[in-house]
Amino acid sequence: MQDNGIATAPGSIVIGSDEHKELFCRAFIDTHDPYDPHAMDWPEVDAAALARLRAMPFWVEQGAVSSLLDEMLRRYDIPMPRVSVDPQRGDPVWNFMRVGYGECFDSFFAFGLYALACDSGFFPTDLLRTVEPIVQEEARHILFFVNWIAYCRARQSLPQRVAHTGRCALAMTLQIWTRVKTAIAAARGGGDDSPENNEDDDFMLGVKDSLEVVSSPRQFLQVCLRENDRRLAPYDPRLLRPTFVPAIARTLSRVLR
Repeated sequence: MQDNGIATAPGSIVIGSDEHKELFCRAFIDTHDPYDPHAMDWPEVDAAALARLRAMPFWVEQGAVSSLLDEMLRRYDIPMPRVSVDPQRGDPVWNFMRVGYGECFDSFFAFGLYALACDSGFFPTDLLRTVEPIVQEEARHILFFVNWIAYCRARQSLPQRVAHTGRCALAMTLQIWTRVKTAIAAARGGGDDSPENNEDDDFMLGVKDSLEVVSSPRQFLQVCLRENDRRLAPYDPRLLRPTFVPAIARTLSRVLR
């Protein structure tokens, strides 16, 4: 079954039905990991690893993920990053769409970067194991988001669906443009200090540079694709998966060296 770039197993569930809503909401609730950052076993790290850790650009989010990162920064005496206060204004649905599509982009690359960090030995294995919940949490978020988008669209009239599809396309375009601007700024050796660009926008580029990943762009995309499939595999196969970013990555991996 295909729904504007989001796919699921053919004939398994009616997208937009009450059963669909129950499935993706129940999956989100049941897979919640109630980890307590203060009770986690934070490993000791040597001076070299600590220096690399302190040089990393940290991703600051809301809720439990933010709590875990806050505790990590406190535990390893790392200065708290500057966080722009950006109160939500206007339509909350539009704000959620923009954040959700941004998370779909960033999570895809985060999955690959985490795997490379594990394979390279750049950070201690015990530390990576401790922060594993951050990475898997993103898989839950994007799974819920793409199913919510599809559910809302399926329950609308035809004119409403057209408008909804247009808003989705605009939200995705804005996220692409933000990341293109960041990539251009990074290629020029400078940052983008515009109000639209914040710590979340350039997180992926900063992490990749910090890890000094030794691989071709094609290999990097292939790792991201593999890890994206692995991270989403544990969830109910009837649920939709994001396909937009993976499709772009597959296309690029065929032409890049």
